[in-house]
Amino acid sequence: MSWQLSGNVLIACNCDWGCPCNFNAPPTHGDCEGGWVWSIDHGEVDGIDVAGRAVAVFADWPGAIHEGGGQASVYLDDGADAQQEEALTRLLRGEVGGPWSIFINTYELDGPHRAHFAVDVADHNSTATVEGVAELELQPIRNPVSGVEVHPEMVLPEGLIVKRGGLAASKVFRVHGGVAYDHSGKYAAFGPFSYSD
Repeated sequence: MSWQLSGNVLIACNCDWGCPCNFNAPPTHGDCEGGWVWSIDHGEVDGIDVAGRAVAVFADWPGAIHEGGGQASVYLDDGADAQQEEALTRLLRGEVGGPWSIFINTYELDGPHRAHFAVDVADHNSTATVEGVAELELQPIRNPVSGVEVHPEMVLPEGLIVKRGGLAASKVFRVHGGVAYDHSGKYAAFGPFSYSD
């Protein structure tokens, strides 16, 4: 099977700014509760064009991700036709490659479920809604003394999700699907992704 995907991903979790997981350190509070929303600009899976579609994973691990034992609910764009749904399902179940093929070894999977996505990629002001499931709204991090906006970035040459990303705060991050939490005001990030076989 050949496949390739590129687009933008929005990220949020319960960690402090930067998220220690990005740097191979334990999560801030000992556990990981977070999610990713991928907006696919270009891509195909085994010849099926999936451009313009979106997928999401929301997970809850009792410790660090690599320690496993997690629960995850995954969603795919309800605008997908039958062939796209099949291709995206294989992707989210970890059968194709990319980050999902690593994550699948760390959690029990609920789904994928079809849902309506509304994603606006606008750097520090990006938003994403998975209807009936999750809301994410980013905002810039502010200096705790002056209140001035700051715009840090991370560079991860070996990064699993992104190689370079902008760091933000979650103005809103609520999930109320198969896993549920509210981590508004915590870590968020955004950046381009490019995965292939």
